[in-house]
Amino acid sequence: MSLVLGALVEALSGEFQATFSGDAQRHIDRLAPIEAAGPCDLSFVSHPKYTSKLAASEAGCVIVSPALQEVAALRGDFIVVADPYRYFARVTQLWKLQHSRPAPVGIHPTAWVDPSAQLASSASVGAFAFVGAQAVIEEGVHLGEHTVVAAGVHIGRHTRLAARVSVGQDCRIGERCILHSGVVIGADGFGFAPAGGRWEKIEQLGAVRIGDDVEIGANTCVDRGALDDTVIEDGVKLDNLVQIGHNVHVGAHTAMAGCVGVAGSARIGAHCTVGGGAVVLGHLSLADHVHVSAASVVTRSITKPGHYSGFFPIDDNASWEKNAATLKQLHALRERIKQLEAQIKPLA
Repeated sequence: MSLVLGALVEALSGEFQATFSGDAQRHIDRLAPIEAAGPCDLSFVSHPKYTSKLAASEAGCVIVSPALQEVAALRGDFIVVADPYRYFARVTQLWKLQHSRPAPVGIHPTAWVDPSAQLASSASVGAFAFVGAQAVIEEGVHLGEHTVVAAGVHIGRHTRLAARVSVGQDCRIGERCILHSGVVIGADGFGFAPAGGRWEKIEQLGAVRIGDDVEIGANTCVDRGALDDTVIEDGVKLDNLVQIGHNVHVGAHTAMAGCVGVAGSARIGAHCTVGGGAVVLGHLSLADHVHVSAASVVTRSITKPGHYSGFFPIDDNASWEKNAATLKQLHALRERIKQLEAQIKPLA
């Protein structure tokens, strides 16, 4: 279970530099962090702050940027690339491609596929999985054990659903997506009308549309829309335990870390990031390239790209609004105080 270093560089490009007794036929047995890598391991360094770890590393070969190649040359073999972090990501993809156990093609005897479903010959359906009426499962799709694909679902080519994923009726998932265990796509959105001290259910009549190259972490939920669809565009990455409410629209290549909650009808732009545990309130809009810090609470729409942070202790609403308004003036008040102090000092 190894890769030949020269073959790896040939496949992914990069400039290989052999020093001492190194050569391109070296076998790499493991990918490892820089501080734990041994003579048969490949590692990487992406930032100059790790220069000391690079110098002390016993890794058989290290991926570095041009700025670190002199340090790398003093300790052994290295590969020079413009972006070591991205290159290492591609190495992990190549490693998994060559070392993963292939998913079995075909339908497990314990699975159920409705006779009206369209299932590509190269697709696989795991044990105890269910595929509903008129569902479309394209080439190379893998449905894990106990996965449920409801009626009318469409799943694009080479998408992989891990064990116990549920996809609700009429939802669509694009190509090359990865949905990890416990993901639920297309459960009812949280819609209820108050009716004389009780709640009247608002039926959720939309679906969920997920683009290509989307990855969704374990136990994340994306609710179906009330009338229009909930939309997750191409390249979006959602971590574990993320909640996407009904009719939310998430723009292309946005990433959200664990435990983020996005309330109904919010619209998140493209290329945004939302840190772990942050909350976006309903019906708000975030522009493209907005970055929200972990544990922040987004209480208003953000129209300009940038990095935003915000957290405020809970209080009764009237007091909270007054305190928040005062807090927004804090910097201006500070500057006024500095000016007053400067005027007072000559008089002292």
